[in-house]
Amino acid sequence: MDPAAVADYRAATEEFLAAAERADGADLDRREPGGWSARQVIHHVADSEAQSYARLRRLLAEPGTLIQGYDEGAWAACPALGYEELPVGHALEVFRAVRAASADLLERLAPADLALEGRHSESGAYSVATWLETYTRHPREHARQLAEALAAPERG
Repeated sequence: MDPAAVADYRAATEEFLAAAERADGADLDRREPGGWSARQVIHHVADSEAQSYARLRRLLAEPGTLIQGYDEGAWAACPALGYEELPVGHALEVFRAVRAASADLLERLAPADLALEGRHSESGAYSVATWLETYTRHPREHARQLAEALAAPERG
C-alpha cells in the first residue's frame, strides 16, 4: 500500500478531530438553517465510520460482497439514535478507534488489494480503492460542515 495514501487517510482523521474539538457546549447545537448541527455531524461521522470499518473488512475477506447503503437522514432523524441530544464524547471515541484500526489495516495491504471489490447497493461496483477515496474525503467534508455549523448564529 502506498504510504502516502495511508498518511493522507490519517491526516483526514486529524482534520476532523481538530474541527470537532472546536465545538462544545451550546456551540454543538448551532446550525445553518436547514443544516445539521455540529452535534448531528459528529454522530453521523461516527456512525459512518462504523459502517466503513465493516465495509473494508468485508471487501478484503469476501470479495464480491454486497455493501449495503443506509439512509443517513433517517438515522439522523431517529430519536432513539440521539443525534440531537446525546453527548458527543462516545461518538468521537468510536471515530478515533475505528479510524486507527482501519489505518493499521491499510498499512498491511498489498497494492493488488485496492482492486478487490464488491457491489454497493446504491452505487454499484465498489472497490477497496473506492473505499479509501471515500473515507479519506468524508471526514474532510464534514470538518468543513462543522466549521459552517459553528459559524452559524446562536439559536435562541
